[in-house]
Amino acid sequence: MKARLSVFAAVAAVSMALVAPGSAVAAGPRVLRIQASWPESLTLYEDLTDWARRVETLSGGSLRIETLPDGQIVPAPEAIDAAHRKVIDGAHSWTGYLRGRDMTALLFTGGPGGTHGMDFIDYVGWLHEGGGRELYQEFFRDVLKLDVIPIPMLPAGPQAFGWFKKPFRNFADLKKLKCRQTGIAADVWRELGLTVVEMPGGEIVAAGQSDAIDCAEWFGGVEDLRLGLQNVWKYLYAPSVHESVAVGGLFMNGAVWQSLSPQQRAIIRSAANETFLIWWVKWQKENADALKELRERYGVRLMRTPPDVLEQFLKTWDRMAEREAERNPFFRKVWESQKNYAELVVPAKRFYFPPYDQTADHYWPEDGRDARKRK
Repeated sequence: MKARLSVFAAVAAVSMALVAPGSAVAAGPRVLRIQASWPESLTLYEDLTDWARRVETLSGGSLRIETLPDGQIVPAPEAIDAAHRKVIDGAHSWTGYLRGRDMTALLFTGGPGGTHGMDFIDYVGWLHEGGGRELYQEFFRDVLKLDVIPIPMLPAGPQAFGWFKKPFRNFADLKKLKCRQTGIAADVWRELGLTVVEMPGGEIVAAGQSDAIDCAEWFGGVEDLRLGLQNVWKYLYAPSVHESVAVGGLFMNGAVWQSLSPQQRAIIRSAANETFLIWWVKWQKENADALKELRERYGVRLMRTPPDVLEQFLKTWDRMAEREAERNPFFRKVWESQKNYAELVVPAKRFYFPPYDQTADHYWPEDGRDARKRK
């Protein structure tokens, strides 16, 4: 009898080990399905796959990310809503898709002019040190009523001004052209009386070849090269202020987020912070390589955007933002939070940091000569 009981106990112990919640054999890795708002062909998708690999490594394989490109489950603009509805566990997207519901969404992408003159590091500082992350969550929870946890991770900027068939000198020249623009840039240019055509990225080349448009904006650098804009236009203008700071990221379903352990949530955030930095510097290198190829292989002329064009854009955006703040209390709350942070940080940064042009001109002047070889 004792022998039979001992055998039974041993079998029971083995069975418990196989089904115990903490057993790696029984439970296996937790798999999260994340859909991007971009196709696999875009470098933006690599931001998602880089993060996914890092999460799996940091978690020792207990967390695995199934990455899905645009359209795999839902169209790009619907990815965040799909995360809210738990159709997917999360989205790799940006809040610019939501600005039609509430313009405040734009401020959580960085917004025109930074906003208030902030660059990428300033804007990330506002998110982490200026109350931005808390406002971001409040926006989703209380304004949009979406059960989503936003985690900034995708720094897709600064972006170029655009591609042109011939040079232009000033704002008056620009007003004669018909340009492809989207989002807030299209809204601002319309406010200024410019002719704007909105279309998906995949239609730009054909529209340019048929002369349906005179000029177009996409990203700049490597994404423009992959799209083939250099085969239509030969003048690439930069900089721009419409997306000098452009931030997207992860948007996790709230219930899914709460079901993760504190350690798993920390891994996801830590991997996102790391990806923000590492992918960003990799992207800047890819953009630099692309500019070299555009210039040397395709004969593209790299042009400076006339200052009066940028100033007109900023003044118009400021007027539009003030109008929105008058009618939208939460927009004003975020807008003023960013302004207060910028008021502190931007002047201090200008005091401490040497102007980029000063040292850049010393070593790499725009006339192409190497200043170090000059006597």
